[in-house]
Amino acid sequence: MAFELPNLPYASDALEPHIDSRTMEIHHGKHHNGYTTKLNGAIEGTDLEGKSIEDILTNLDMGNAGVRNNGGGFYNHSLFWSIMSPNGGGTPSGALANAIDSAFGSFDGFKEKFSSAAGTRFGSGWAWLCVQKGGEVEVCSSPNQDNPLMPGVGCGGVPILGLDVWEHAYYLNYQNRRPDYVSAFFNVINWEKVSQLYEANK
Repeated sequence: MAFELPNLPYASDALEPHIDSRTMEIHHGKHHNGYTTKLNGAIEGTDLEGKSIEDILTNLDMGNAGVRNNGGGFYNHSLFWSIMSPNGGGTPSGALANAIDSAFGSFDGFKEKFSSAAGTRFGSGWAWLCVQKGGEVEVCSSPNQDNPLMPGVGCGGVPILGLDVWEHAYYLNYQNRRPDYVSAFFNVINWEKVSQLYEANK
């Protein structure tokens, strides 16, 4: 069964002014679509065909550039769309909030750590909030389309929040002002969805 480009869970202009409609259309319809198509091509006729993306990435041969880059791109963006919402922002609650307070001292401490991971990632990549078995959370970043599911990358846990800091994710609206884009991201985070992912993977 080939992987399919997931639909956006909201209209392309729903996250404005924080993320503009034109960027969303290009990012989802061109970039994510391209990763999806190329991933299917890379696994066609191999023993990876029919496996879940999580299984593929967790057991990845890191020398397989086609699957590494396009599988990462497919998974990362699928997560990215799902953890944003036009009704996002605010702060987490419940067990996730407690885990964040335990790991970072406060939500502001987490925000500072996550923003630093996103802002200091050289070139292209992602910033992540990951959960480890047992419920501890950790912030890290990874280059290109790598993610923490892959062997030896980043936190090594399960990503429950990811921010794309490739220039294609923000350049039309923010140009070289990545910190402004990172700051705006906090206005669209769907903490209810992130909490669900936390509960499912702790």
